[in-house]
Amino acid sequence: MTTMVASPRSVFPEVASDIPAEFRVGPSEDGLRYLANGQVAIWSGPRETVLSPVCVGAPGTARPHTMGHYPLMTAAEAGAALESACEAYDHGRGAWPTMSVAERIRHMEAFIPRMQAAREDVVRLLMWEIGKPLSDARKEFDRTVDYIRDTINALKDLDRTSSRFAVESGFVAQIRRSPLGVVLCMGPFNYPLNETFTTLIPALIMGNTVIFKPPKHGVLLHAPLLSALAESFPPGVVNTVYGDGRVVVGPLMESGRVDVLAFIGSARVASILKHQHPRPNRLRCVLGLEAKNAAIVLDDADLELAVRECLLGSLAFNGQRCTAIKIIFVHRSLADAFVERFSEAVGRLVVGMPWEDGVQITPLPEDDKPTWLAGLGEAAMRGGAKVVNPGGGTIDQTLFYPAVVYPAPLEAEICRVEQFGPVVPIVPFDDEGQVLDWLELSPFGQQAAVFGRDARRLGALVDTLVNLVCRVNLNSQCQRGPDTFPFTGRKDSAEGTLSVSDALRVFSIRSLVAAKADPGNERIVSEIVAGRHSKFLSTDFIF
Repeated sequence: MTTMVASPRSVFPEVASDIPAEFRVGPSEDGLRYLANGQVAIWSGPRETVLSPVCVGAPGTARPHTMGHYPLMTAAEAGAALESACEAYDHGRGAWPTMSVAERIRHMEAFIPRMQAAREDVVRLLMWEIGKPLSDARKEFDRTVDYIRDTINALKDLDRTSSRFAVESGFVAQIRRSPLGVVLCMGPFNYPLNETFTTLIPALIMGNTVIFKPPKHGVLLHAPLLSALAESFPPGVVNTVYGDGRVVVGPLMESGRVDVLAFIGSARVASILKHQHPRPNRLRCVLGLEAKNAAIVLDDADLELAVRECLLGSLAFNGQRCTAIKIIFVHRSLADAFVERFSEAVGRLVVGMPWEDGVQITPLPEDDKPTWLAGLGEAAMRGGAKVVNPGGGTIDQTLFYPAVVYPAPLEAEICRVEQFGPVVPIVPFDDEGQVLDWLELSPFGQQAAVFGRDARRLGALVDTLVNLVCRVNLNSQCQRGPDTFPFTGRKDSAEGTLSVSDALRVFSIRSLVAAKADPGNERIVSEIVAGRHSKFLSTDFIF
């Protein structure tokens, strides 16, 4: 990509001693551990080398740091993990699915301190495996622990509501939620811990058994948690598989024994996985897919606020968030001023290594991602756009210096695909109807951010936008949190809704026990409850 100034200086460490001792990682074989049937085992078969996006070496010679290896399993090992999960579920008769809610909560509570003991190891691996800044890596870990606690509290509330009996039209019944079966969890590389656990944790606590496959980038950081999982849950309740998805995931889906697919990734891959299942009508899907979230800056917007929020929204963690702002529409009357201030703000972002204080732009973990991003910018420039920020689009090994592309032509690929990286297309508009037309035609429908001050105008926009996307952010960036809010999308952006409480429902189904309200049945139900003969039929109150 053509840039406006000479390439910035390299920020990679030239020798290992340039890295603070507390953040160094050496090659480790811990990633060869896997969890199956309650045991942490060591893989001795074929393996894949894990290269960090952090390079070490003199300018022009720096090379990715080798971190270790992970297993390249085959269909046989995937089948063994599936068999383990199926045996633990045992068609709903296993110890875990028939366990009381209170007992499952105790297992989850026991997991929390064991997980926290691995915090520093996980945080360090997050930095090195995916280039996540230290502060963000710590936040991801701590937010995940908070999510587990919030899930436990949400389940307690749900169970308290379900502990009463309903009497209706001559029937007495108790309605609770039951597990679905075997869940396959596959998280993304950008939040490999948090977004994996936002499906794994509610799936587990609702009584399902789980197989989880870590993402290709972000696999080693799960190794320190395997023992904690093995010690906290019964054998077979949690199992891991590693390797090429086509080799290990395809056979799992084709078996027809996976009851729930929890997948965060691309719509293309999700479609392939769903169609591999021989009984798709029996497969429940929880999908977090792509997004092309738009910011809309109206002509009466607070310019400073819009620039600040759009900067954070588009370039936090290199723009590698599904909730990132990935295209900015600015009213033509403000466009030049917005672009100038936005470009200046981009120029002040700190580019460096993940452990450095205040760093905001870090190396990219995906193979050849800088080259692909450069190609998006070059195609847009052939359509009349320019990279308007000095140094924008410079590539240094795995680093890509943020590029602000303006005026981006709507027909260019950069305005149609999810770039998932630090390239920001800015499009001027004359009438918001143009933006709404773009949103209507977009295959994605997760979020939008609107900046303006006229309540009447904003209200009218909101009424249309909520039918095109699932979250409208007023004068603030697109984002997921707080975790108690629904998180979903329309069209190719999602299937199912995730939040602390929604996730409990999506990984379970309403079940009930009902009987005619005659004296004989009332006596039987009372005896079952009083004698604690059932864990489902119960009036126990969880504090």
